[in-house]
Amino acid sequence: MTQPAPSGEPETAAPVLALVDDDDDIRSSLSRALRLRGFEVETFASAAAFLGTDMPLRFDCLILDYGMPGMNGLELQCELNARGAAPPIVFITGHGGVPESVQAMKGGAIDFLEKPFRQPVLIERIQAACEIAAERRLRNAADRALAERFSRLTAREMEIVERMIESPSESSSKEVGRHLGISPRTVDHHRARILEKLGVRSVAELIDLARQRG
Repeated sequence: MTQPAPSGEPETAAPVLALVDDDDDIRSSLSRALRLRGFEVETFASAAAFLGTDMPLRFDCLILDYGMPGMNGLELQCELNARGAAPPIVFITGHGGVPESVQAMKGGAIDFLEKPFRQPVLIERIQAACEIAAERRLRNAADRALAERFSRLTAREMEIVERMIESPSESSSKEVGRHLGISPRTVDHHRARILEKLGVRSVAELIDLARQRG
């Protein structure tokens, strides 16, 4: 399902939401309303059912009921955080209070909405969650691309890069060679290969790129 785009513009994929709630009527009515708003929605009757999904992070937002039998919403949030697999979460609840709300927000939730809530408020929170998910995917894609570039380097080339990061003021071929026990000419050779493989033009660009790896 895609959102229609103006003529001449590419279509964009609709945000994909997960709705976890043990109430059949809420799953049915809320998922219907969200689909009418242009979202794709997958529904789950329990936390355990959601944990059975292959890739929780593929969802742009998780709309999560707090008061479910078995594993409740907060427990599911904790489990997803422990796995590093929590999409942005909007809690909906008819049972939670201030302590539960505080715990949810500390765990990274976008909001903790009490039933009955106004649908426009929920939509606004979902849109905020989708923006966070999109930014996270862009950041993760950039990190993967950076890691792939550095994976092209040999062990010796990585040694040289790490030395230049550790001591930028001593990054000349002579100084790096002295530290690693190799000739300046050999360092020059490796340096040229490093710049070529990483697609940078100078040592300053190389050091800046390497620091982006964290």
